[in-house]
Amino acid sequence: MQPTLARDGFMICDYDPRVAAWAAAALDVAKGVAADPAMRDTWLRHGGTWFVGVDALPNDDDGAVGGVPFAGPWDVPAPGVWHRAQLSVVYPGYPRQDAGDTDAAHRFRVNRSAAHVDGLLLEGGRRFAREPHAFILGLPLNDSAACPLVVWRGSHLAMRAALAACIGDRDPRVVDVTDTYKAARAEAFADCAAVEIVARPGQAVLVDRHAVHGVASWRNGMQVPDEGRMIAYFRPLCADPMDWLRG
Repeated sequence: MQPTLARDGFMICDYDPRVAAWAAAALDVAKGVAADPAMRDTWLRHGGTWFVGVDALPNDDDGAVGGVPFAGPWDVPAPGVWHRAQLSVVYPGYPRQDAGDTDAAHRFRVNRSAAHVDGLLLEGGRRFAREPHAFILGLPLNDSAACPLVVWRGSHLAMRAALAACIGDRDPRVVDVTDTYKAARAEAFADCAAVEIVARPGQAVLVDRHAVHGVASWRNGMQVPDEGRMIAYFRPLCADPMDWLRG
């Protein structure tokens, strides 16, 4: 049975030549971005094994890269402007422990794939939905199964219900959701299966904005191209933040 966004919290779009052409153009650009010394100084984490690359892909406002249009089979409301995509690059050995990482934080990254819900920013030890995303759209740029995206299947349902109960009719960006988020994430670990999602260039992965997800650690036998495993991610914000909690 193919996963669906409503039931599972993620779906994989089949190969599309338009997406493949965009991914090829984006890969050419991404290689230069990830090799740039200034960008590497800014975005390399975890002992040089992850290039975070937030807003690092210089796509146009319509999503095009290198003159190649951005189009695909995903059924999502297109934002007025496609923000610059995150360029997430993983290298062999991910994740090594940075000097600033506590042992507990590092264990969580290794054992739980640093599981999180996007947009819940940490401020003074508390979490707020400062970035209410509409959806997460991932596009593999090269062919690698290493360190895949991990989604806890169905976790978006319990997470959305818990956050809605906590926030009510308030602006979600100003409500401290720390305790509710931690409890709902623990529930996801207990009740939901962690699914590793491997997609290839020409495919796309659509993830519900409330799904618990992360990146799997490096395992023996994994292989990556010389430039690392590259995926571009779009996370446009909801036009109305109050839409963030609506299904």
